[in-house]
Amino acid sequence: MAKKSALVKVLAKRPDSQPERKAVAPLIRGVLDALGENPGREGLLRTPDRVERALRFLTSGYTSDISAIVNGAVYEVKYDEMVIVKDIEFFSMCEHHMLPFYGKVHVAYLAKNKVIGLSKLPRIVDVFARRLQIQERMTQQIAETIQELLDPLGVGVIAEAQHFCMMMRGVEKQHSGTVTSTMLGAFREKKETRDEFLSLIRSGK
Repeated sequence: MAKKSALVKVLAKRPDSQPERKAVAPLIRGVLDALGENPGREGLLRTPDRVERALRFLTSGYTSDISAIVNGAVYEVKYDEMVIVKDIEFFSMCEHHMLPFYGKVHVAYLAKNKVIGLSKLPRIVDVFARRLQIQERMTQQIAETIQELLDPLGVGVIAEAQHFCMMMRGVEKQHSGTVTSTMLGAFREKKETRDEFLSLIRSGK
């Protein structure tokens, strides 16, 4: 049997199976109590429910469906140049301390007669940002998903972020940034392709 195309494989994917949803709010009440707070006082009465709603949103990437997000917006086009969407804002939470990290992602691919609707790239970023994450894995997941969807000549993804787990606690450094990158195909193999990508995302800044 012929091997399925990368696009078909990606669109056939479903979100990771999830255990039955359990209420988070009662657990947050327990945390507040363990921290020495009074969950029954006026200012905290509705906090557990608010925290649950916030956490459901901030981790909604676990149940996102890539096929529904792409929604058929992959087009056959006679085009073999670089496509870049830069400065895609994202917010995520580190899996070690569940504190936010945030910044921008720059995404590029070297087309091979197939392109994707531009708005889909930020949506793909959100799928992987809205999970408990580490920046390195998030960068890689974004790049690999675009590679599978489009089978381009190459993909480049760079993420620049600041981490509250370094800013609010630990070393308490306010101005340290973290940069991660994943280069696939031509972006890894050809210095001129990589240099063009880096030059274009820095232009206009």
